[in-house]
Amino acid sequence: MNLLEKEMKFPKEKGVSYEECRKNHAASIGKYAVDGCCEFMPAGEDGSGAAMRCAACNCHRNFHRKVVRELIN
Repeated sequence: MNLLEKEMKFPKEKGVSYEECRKNHAASIGKYAVDGCCEFMPAGEDGSGAAMRCAACNCHRNFHRKVVRELIN
């Protein structure tokens, strides 16, 4: 693993999932249209830049709805 890959390591978030994509593809014409992607799937391995892109819709992870689940002990 090179230095760049070490710096790009993203912390794992327990109890967090990323659901449907909410990117508005028609915003430039004043409309609202989403692509129908239902769940974030990383396009690359953890630590790579591609891990923040969705393999299904090619959007950044931030466009996907974040769901935080409370862990009960």
